[in-house]
Amino acid sequence: MRISTNAIYQQGLAGMQRQQTDLVRTQQQMSQGTRMLSPSDDPVAAARVLLVEQASATNEQYKVNRGAARSALGIEEGVLASIGDLLQQVRTSVVYAGNPTLTNSDRAMLVTELNSRFQELMGLANSTDGAGLYLFSGYQGATRPYSGAPGGVTYSGDQGQRLLQAGATRQIPVSDSGADVFERIKTGNGAFFARAAAANTGTGVVGPGAVINPAAQTGHSYEIRFNVVAGVTTYDVVDTTTGAAVPAPAAAGNPYTEGGTITFDGMQLDVKGVPADKDKFVVTPSTSQSVFRTMSDIIAAIGAQVVDPAGSARLANAINTGLSNLDRALDNVLSVRADVGARLNELDSLDKLGEDMALQYSGTVSELKDLDYAAAASDLTRQKVLLEAAQKSFTKITGMSLFDFI
Repeated sequence: MRISTNAIYQQGLAGMQRQQTDLVRTQQQMSQGTRMLSPSDDPVAAARVLLVEQASATNEQYKVNRGAARSALGIEEGVLASIGDLLQQVRTSVVYAGNPTLTNSDRAMLVTELNSRFQELMGLANSTDGAGLYLFSGYQGATRPYSGAPGGVTYSGDQGQRLLQAGATRQIPVSDSGADVFERIKTGNGAFFARAAAANTGTGVVGPGAVINPAAQTGHSYEIRFNVVAGVTTYDVVDTTTGAAVPAPAAAGNPYTEGGTITFDGMQLDVKGVPADKDKFVVTPSTSQSVFRTMSDIIAAIGAQVVDPAGSARLANAINTGLSNLDRALDNVLSVRADVGARLNELDSLDKLGEDMALQYSGTVSELKDLDYAAAASDLTRQKVLLEAAQKSFTKITGMSLFDFI
């Protein structure tokens, strides 16, 4: 086969260009640290890298979301701690208000203090997170949740919780509704609510009571009615839901002992003082009441003028009721705070899981893309030798001439 001089030149040049292309490609791989300079180098690996990098970017966004959630929950936890401290201070003031040596003027000063505490509580209930959204307005983050004054507070939020996607399958609540924190608080001892009738004229004071047999409870409303005949005080317990008398232990005419207990239908109450004829105490199932209503009732009761023993008894009953309701409100705040703490702990766990996933994604991408520098360095040396050989052989071949042998 005859080969033309032009073909020799073309083949030699093509060989050197191939070697130069391979050498430059290896140099680029080493400078960029990747074996894939374009998807066409390894289409299957390139597709997998794209999927893994998308998953890694999503995981990174979850991390950002968790940071925002941690910030909001940290602020809420601090606000709830302040609310708990405030309610403790209010409770101390209410207990002090029951001191029988205080005058009406002394209690008026306590009312001023409690009004200030009320406004402080309103301010805490209207707290915002780091993004300017109200913590306790439910989904309505831009809506101020509470407005009003003692005796008339309005909630303008809703019942929801704002959520942030903190993981592939987990959304973390970053707020709580005011209804859950401040509104849905059981009155009395949480099972039933005992209070003195407004028309009582005696000095009887009823305590919050306790459930001693849950199975015997009926969920009905009752009245404990006192009768005083010839200096002897007795009481009857009437189920006002059915209208029937309740044995306690008898259906009627039970002897009253000051400071003793009254037990019926799984409930036990203690009554102190001396009830007057026709006085009564009302016992109803616990219902929900806001902490603002509780504080308003306390302020009104402490601010009322006390001019006789009956007035002192009304104040004592109001204080007992207020303390019981405050305790329930404090328990509720502590419960929400514990839930917030649990969410913060969960964020820590999700962070650890996210870090593990990030390492896994990084390792997978590295296996698919990263260059083997040892092999690349060997290839570079080999390609350099091949290029030099091609260049030298091309020089020798193109330098040959028949005239050299004449």
